[in-house]
Amino acid sequence: MENQHNKECVFCKRDDQQVPLVQLSYQSTAYWICPQHIPILIHEPSKLQGMLPGAEKMQAG
Repeated sequence: MENQHNKECVFCKRDDQQVPLVQLSYQSTAYWICPQHIPILIHEPSKLQGMLPGAEKMQAG
């Protein structure tokens, strides 16, 4: 898995010095998201458009 992204939340851009982060893998790339924004990933992934490739096509869980 490539890690081309800094350890910061894809949504709020806070880093691991400010908040805990959870790593996720998507399209062979490592991304990070804070616990506060995991619900967006699950329920409203289209809000991650421009932050995760293809997020606008993801369906809510």
